[in-house]
Amino acid sequence: MLKVLHNPSCSKSRGILEFLDENGVPFEIIDFIAHPLSYTELRTLVKKLNVPAEMLLRKNEALFKEKFGQETLSEERCFQILAENPSLMQRPILIKEQIAMIARPMEVAKLFIED
Repeated sequence: MLKVLHNPSCSKSRGILEFLDENGVPFEIIDFIAHPLSYTELRTLVKKLNVPAEMLLRKNEALFKEKFGQETLSEERCFQILAENPSLMQRPILIKEQIAMIARPMEVAKLFIED
């Protein structure tokens, strides 16, 4: 079953859920704000995304710039930042078994869902 890493305050994340509902696609919602991912879950996610951990960070957010903008970011540091500040994680993220994608833009997300 498709899993959606979801931030309820994110319009793109809500848009993906709406698209899935409208198209009858079964999915499981994982609210990563209410239930932040652990280091192990973040490591697994990065492997499924096949991207560097740093790609998960929303570097344009004011919080990131203020607190972490001047740091050199190791993979471990990225996981620590994300575990402690889940709102800084890119979203939404779709997970299908052993692969995942950051679901933007919507057109690319639709191809991932339909595949």
